Amino acid sequence: MAGKRSRPIKVYREGDLLSAFGTDLLAGHGLFVPSLLLRAYKRIGLSDLGMMIILQLLCLRLEEGKLYARPEELAEYLTAEVEEIASELERLQEKKILGLAEYYVEGQKIIGFDFQPFFEKLAEIWALSRSSELETIQREGKEREEGLDDAEFGQLYSLFEQEFGRPLSPLEAEQILKWRQEMPPELVREALRRAVLIGKRNFKYIGSILSEWRKNNLRTLAEVEEYDRQFEAGRQRRKKKTEKETEGNQDKKRALIKSLYLS
Repeated sequence: MAGKRSRPIKVYREGDLLSAFGTDLLAGHGLFVPSLLLRAYKRIGLSDLGMMIILQLLCLRLEEGKLYARPEELAEYLTAEVEEIASELERLQEKKILGLAEYYVEGQKIIGFDFQPFFEKLAEIWALSRSSELETIQREGKEREEGLDDAEFGQLYSLFEQEFGRPLSPLEAEQILKWRQEMPPELVREALRRAVLIGKRNFKYIGSILSEWRKNNLRTLAEVEEYDRQFEAGRQRRKKKTEKETEGNQDKKRALIKSLYLS
């Protein structure tokens, strides 16, 4: 078709097919800057100037079909001097971030910049990131399964269902599992028992009890009982002190009234 610019066809070197696909996709269907690229270009070994050179080369490839650009041409779009750009282009090739390749345009062989090494490095970082995420998901899943297989958790789960008189929701089950992992099971049972005794069958109240025990580093029923005794003793002391102060005030009041009548 007359006037239509032929699409350059690259002779691909041996390497990662996925990164070659990414090269064609980016160069042929629109220039965009993925967040992965913005977050990872330093890890690839790119300087800020190197990153801008890569983007400008991609833009020239897309908009003008330029397979190769001299430092003087790039200087029209960058604030760096021609010498800086030339040095950075050399560094990009030395680091094997940017290469040169043969392209065929309408049967004519042309040497142009090759972005495949760049995308291979970016693809490697992407793969490592996904691998790390997958390992985290698998580990959390395993921990969750181990928790669900825990016999003690199963007993707690059944006890809660029995006392609440209904099936538990998945969120409630996860909360029991969390308590099971943070506190000894006998304390979880004791917190449930206390909540039931006063008619407060709700997870928020049980959680407040366990939170108080955890804050005071209580790990056994004996420690909880001793804590309760000390708390009650302190309460009684405060009560007696208040009663004594009240009685003293009343004595003073009676004495004042008596003195008024006798004067």
